[in-house]
Amino acid sequence: MSRPEEPKVTRLRTFSSTQKRRPSKKNSLISLSTKSKNNSISFQFNTPKAPSTSKNPSSKRKIEIFFPDNNNSFNSSLSSTNKSLNSSRKISRASFSRDDSMQVKPSPRTLKLRKKIDPDEVLKQSKLPLPPQEALKQFGNFMNKYEQEEILEFEQIYYIGFKSSKTKPDINANNYGYDDERSDYKLVVGDHVAYRFEIKQILGKGSFGQVCKCLDHKTNQEVALKIIRNEKRFHRQGKVEIKILHHIKYHDKEDAHCVHMQNYFVFRSHICLTFELLSINLYELLRSNGSNGFSLSLVRRFAIQLLASLAFLSEHKIIHCDLKPENILLKNPTKSGIKIIDFGSSCFEHEKLYTYIQSRFYRAPEIILGLPYSMAIDMWSLGCILSELHSGYPLFAGETEHEQLLCIMEIKGIPPVALLKKATKTELFFDSELNPKIIANSRGKKRYPGTRSLQEKSMSSDKKFLNFIERCIDWNPDTRMTPQEAAFHPWIQEGFEGLRTLRSSTGSRGDGY
Repeated sequence: MSRPEEPKVTRLRTFSSTQKRRPSKKNSLISLSTKSKNNSISFQFNTPKAPSTSKNPSSKRKIEIFFPDNNNSFNSSLSSTNKSLNSSRKISRASFSRDDSMQVKPSPRTLKLRKKIDPDEVLKQSKLPLPPQEALKQFGNFMNKYEQEEILEFEQIYYIGFKSSKTKPDINANNYGYDDERSDYKLVVGDHVAYRFEIKQILGKGSFGQVCKCLDHKTNQEVALKIIRNEKRFHRQGKVEIKILHHIKYHDKEDAHCVHMQNYFVFRSHICLTFELLSINLYELLRSNGSNGFSLSLVRRFAIQLLASLAFLSEHKIIHCDLKPENILLKNPTKSGIKIIDFGSSCFEHEKLYTYIQSRFYRAPEIILGLPYSMAIDMWSLGCILSELHSGYPLFAGETEHEQLLCIMEIKGIPPVALLKKATKTELFFDSELNPKIIANSRGKKRYPGTRSLQEKSMSSDKKFLNFIERCIDWNPDTRMTPQEAAFHPWIQEGFEGLRTLRSSTGSRGDGY
C-alpha cells in the first residue's frame, strides 16, 4: 500500500503584529532579529550574492554555528546571525571562466603542483582545525573560486572534502549551481557542509528538504543534518521550526521523547539543523516485521512514551501537525525507546500558519472539514498510529481526502450534525440534506457509513485497547481524550502495573528504553 502524499502548504491569512507579509529584498541570504518586547523572531531571506573579492580577510563577516544553552543566548545568537549574514557577498565576473562558471582554470604551474601534491599527505601534515587563511594557503589549489572566497567567512575550518566530486559552481544556475530545480541543496557524499560536517549518507527527502548522516569533525560524532529547501515558504517555516526546537530543548529536562536540536546555521542560503542520530522509524520497523503488527505489550510501550511527548507538547501549547510512524524513531535498534522527530510542520497553538496539514492517513476530521484545529489533532493521529502498529495496516487509508473521510465514516458513522454545520468544507463531502456523497476509489470500491467495526480494522478484541483508540478518534475535538487523560486510561495503567511488577521482581527499571 502506497503511503499518502505530504500535504501541500495552505497558509492562513492572518498575521501577528510582528510578522511581515513580504521579506525585505535589501539583505542577502537570511537575516534574523528579535523584538525585545515579546522575544519574537523575524527572519528575512533573499537571493544570495556571490563572494566578495575583497582582499582583506579581516573585513569579512564570520559565519557562526549556534546552539544556545538558554533563552538569553538564543536571542543573542539570533542577533549575531543577523549581523553575520546581513552583508552581501560579491564576486567579480572577471574571475569567471569563459562559460561563466566559478571553476577557475588552473595555470600549468598549478597543474604540475597538483600532480606532485598528495592530498592525503597534506591532510596528515595539517592539524585541523585551521584558521581559514591557513586552510586556504594549504588547500586553495583544490578549491574552486567560490570556495576560495567563501572559506574566509568561517571562524575555523574542520573539514574541506576536496577528495569528493564537488558540485561545480555556475553563476547562471540556481543558487550558483548548488541547488537543483526544486531548490534542494545538491548533496555530494564526501563533501563538506559549512567546512565542518562531512556528508556520509543521504537518509531521506521530503517536501521540506533533505536529511543526511554527517560526521561532525569538531566533535567527532555522527549527527543527522537537515537541510531545508531554499524557498521563501520553507525559510518561513524553518524559522518557526528553530523557535519550537529551541523551546523544546530549553524546557525538556526530563526526556519527553522529543528529538533535540544540537546546532542551527545557514549555509549557501539553506537553513541547516543538526540532531542526534537515531535509528529506524516505526514504519520501517513495521515493514521489517512483514506488516504483521506488534504485540499489544510493545504497542503500549510506544504509547506511554508518545503520551509523555504529547503531554509535554500540550503543556507548552505546541501542535506537532504531522505525527505518523515515519516521524517516530527508535533511539536504539534493539530497544523500544523512541523519539518524535520532524517539527517542520509544527506550530504554537496561538501562531497557526497553515490550514492544510497532517499526512492523509493520520489527518483529523476537523482538518478535512475545514474547522478550527487545536492540539487535539495530534491525539487523533496517535489513535490511528497505535491501531496500525498492532494490525500492521493503516486504520484509515483513503486514496483521496474524500475517500479518507469515507474511511472514517465507514467505522464511525456520520459526523454529528452540529459539527457539519460549523465546517467550511461540508458541501464538498455531503449533499444539502447532509447525506455523505459516496464515491468509488480507483479499484471501484465504495465505502458506506457504519459498515465496519473498529475491532475488525484494529485486529484486536482487547476492550481496553479498543476503548483507548475510540477515545482518541472522537469526532469532536473538544471531547477527544487529552494526553493527560490518556495517561490514566485503564489500558495505559495496565502497562504501568506490569512495569511495577517487573521492577519489584528484578530490582531494575525494566522499561527497556
